[in-house]
Amino acid sequence: MGMSMGKAGGGGKRRRARRHVPVSEINVTPFVDVMLVLLIIFMVAAPLLTVGVPIDLPETQAKSLQPETQPITISVNEEGKVFIQDSEISPDDILAQLEAIAKNGYEERIYMRGDRTADYGTVMKIMARISAAGYKKIGLVTLQEQGQ
Repeated sequence: MGMSMGKAGGGGKRRRARRHVPVSEINVTPFVDVMLVLLIIFMVAAPLLTVGVPIDLPETQAKSLQPETQPITISVNEEGKVFIQDSEISPDDILAQLEAIAKNGYEERIYMRGDRTADYGTVMKIMARISAAGYKKIGLVTLQEQGQ
């Protein structure tokens, strides 16, 4: 009898030891779930990172430029409102704002975006002010023509 009790006690210790054996497999399901959520977030957020002023740009056959640094973008919408990057400004305050944000001084690249229906005179007046102030790297932004 004493012998059978010893076996039962020894067998119980073995069972407990088997329960605490570490699992050698990695559960990748949470990792995959997080990666899919991040993928969806970036797919939704990427189109929102473009310049926020809605403008219908004219089309040309010119090739696009590959900039080394981020240029300053000045936009004129269809109502004639002027924007530097995303913030609306008065046309009279444009030079003061440019001096404040231009890191390279008069060598700063400036892109002009004018809506297709915007007043041509307004766009040219702003470009003339910028050029007269000493900024020489001014470019007009257009869309590439489709179908040619």
